[in-house]
Amino acid sequence: MEPLLSISGLTKSFGGVNATNDVNLDVSQNEVHAIIGPNGAGKTTLISQLCGTLKPDAGSIAFEGRDITSTPAYKRARLGITRSFQITSLLSAMSVIENVTLAVQARNKHSFRFIRAAHKIAYLRDEAMLALEKVGLADRQDDNTAELSHGEHRQMEIALALATNARLMLLDEPMAGLGPTESEKMIDILRGLKSTHTILLIEHDMDAVFALADRISVLVYGQIIATGTPDEIRSNVAVRHAYLGDE
Repeated sequence: MEPLLSISGLTKSFGGVNATNDVNLDVSQNEVHAIIGPNGAGKTTLISQLCGTLKPDAGSIAFEGRDITSTPAYKRARLGITRSFQITSLLSAMSVIENVTLAVQARNKHSFRFIRAAHKIAYLRDEAMLALEKVGLADRQDDNTAELSHGEHRQMEIALALATNARLMLLDEPMAGLGPTESEKMIDILRGLKSTHTILLIEHDMDAVFALADRISVLVYGQIIATGTPDEIRSNVAVRHAYLGDE
């Protein structure tokens, strides 16, 4: 089966330093694929190239068999590539249900002339509620977004991605800033999406990575030094020396 996402020879340099250096990677449909590596390894640079906000110096990116290397970010979003947790798109002055309903409305290419009333349209609201239920925020639907905790904002961002029917979710450190209880909740939410959604996950929390990932790729100095199942990565000597430690 053809991979959903295929990266070949992706390279990006800044001042002579290769942030990504000949990166080759395939992500399968409905796979949770984690990218791990030390600070400065090039993880965020890789994600930026995938979502279209950063142009590679060399290499190619294919999505569903289509070359999108030169496709701008807004067109990649229309194809179903969604990046979360880097730049928040939550409207704090609006309610939770209003935010998520707007995402459904955008996906359906409706007019935004009645932006405040979108959540009152039954089928839009129903779809928004399905997304909120998947992230455990159905009971907060009418609350003002500004009143939610940091962890609940992260949950809302997942709901927005679900509401847009994202084909590929690029999650950049979803556990960042979360306490132990919030992290466990986020792991449970993402675990519930396994096998039905494709996720490329960048994360420093190794407990989350090994709990969620079907496969893991290790990025060090802009290069992928290993890709494999969690057990294969745990037992890889080069990975232990480069990143995980020898314990």
